[in-house]
Amino acid sequence: MRQLLIANFYIALEAIFSHKLRSSLTALGIIFGVAAVIAMMAIGAGAQKEILDQMKLVGVNNIVIKPIVEQKEENLNTEAGQQAGKEKKMSPGLTLTDALSISSIIPSVNKVSPEIEIDTYIIKDAVRRSAKLVGVDNSYFSISAFEMEEGDFFNDEQMKNGKAVCIIGKGIKSRFFSKENPLGKMLKVGNNWLKVIGVLKGRFIEARSMENLGIRDYNMDVYTPLNTVLLRYKNRALITEAAIKRNRRGNNRDQNQNYHQLDRLVIQVDRSESIEPVVQVINKMLKRRHRQTIDYEITIPELLLKQQQRTKSIFNFVLGAIAGISLLVGGIGIMNIMLASVLERIKEIGLRQSIGATRRDIVTQFMIEAVMISVSGGITGIVLGILIGYAVSSLADIPTIISFSSIVISFGVAASIGIIFGIAPAKRASEQDPITSLRYE
Repeated sequence: MRQLLIANFYIALEAIFSHKLRSSLTALGIIFGVAAVIAMMAIGAGAQKEILDQMKLVGVNNIVIKPIVEQKEENLNTEAGQQAGKEKKMSPGLTLTDALSISSIIPSVNKVSPEIEIDTYIIKDAVRRSAKLVGVDNSYFSISAFEMEEGDFFNDEQMKNGKAVCIIGKGIKSRFFSKENPLGKMLKVGNNWLKVIGVLKGRFIEARSMENLGIRDYNMDVYTPLNTVLLRYKNRALITEAAIKRNRRGNNRDQNQNYHQLDRLVIQVDRSESIEPVVQVINKMLKRRHRQTIDYEITIPELLLKQQQRTKSIFNFVLGAIAGISLLVGGIGIMNIMLASVLERIKEIGLRQSIGATRRDIVTQFMIEAVMISVSGGITGIVLGILIGYAVSSLADIPTIISFSSIVISFGVAASIGIIFGIAPAKRASEQDPITSLRYE
């Protein structure tokens, strides 16, 4: 039995190599179909990983509130409109009081992280570099899933009294403390000296993620307690309405002076189902507290990412459908070529039957031919798909992940196509009458 199978294998192999061009053209459909499947799955896996990485950056179940410059609208054609514009009180902007109110009033809120960002500079050992000072509390590190590489987070005394301490990112350590332990060292940030009490673990962020999510390179930030920023650097809540009016009347380039105490407010809720109701409550609360002025914007990063994920999933489904059509066309091509091959080799089939070959032998021979064409096309398609995946990743800057499962699935599909579409030609070949076949010209 084994020797008979080997003999049928060599006969099928000889038939394929005797028609190299025809066999190669037959396998093209399988090659492109398998390559498309692997490339599609690689792009889909890369997109999935990118979405998950972005979700880790923005956190889960988070709501982000950012201040915007107040946009005024009033009717200049009526005295009532002008008087209403004059009597409208100035919004206090986004403040710590807003954060405390949201945390204490809304039961679904787990954590609230207020942030203040200051563009400043760092000086150490006669080296000056621009940097961003971020005033936060420990909720910020928890919500954003930061881990400490060395040192500690802020304690209650440091946060309450606005101590001159800071936590630095991995990039700051590499740039200014490459040859020494930064813990306990002093770092001049702006006009103040801050004591380093901790170093965060490095976090790799792609440029696309920073642009899409509106986040920065955390590795190059300096973090200090929120009260430290308010006491030692800047407190925009002290800006008065009169000062803003004087600024607007003067020839100042900064006509839209920022009066918001906070630059960002992140709220984490207990579960995803609570996000939209909480957003509605927060919007009503802030509108009332800001005296009916919409000088803030509320975004839900997780929902935006899920929508992006859905769009990419639809795109991957379309790619998969195209790849499936290619494989189907390739299978039909194999069946057509094998049927034509049966007609060409009727005399050969009759000769084999006359010297003792059974119907099972004929079926096995043609099945092996079909499977060999599809498997060889599948292997070539796997190599081509891997190359396409790497090419897309490097040239189009699209993340791709080629998994072992995609290769196994593609190879299995290629072999299955050879079996499925080789059955009809093999069965037709085995049903030939030996005497009629020997007389066939």
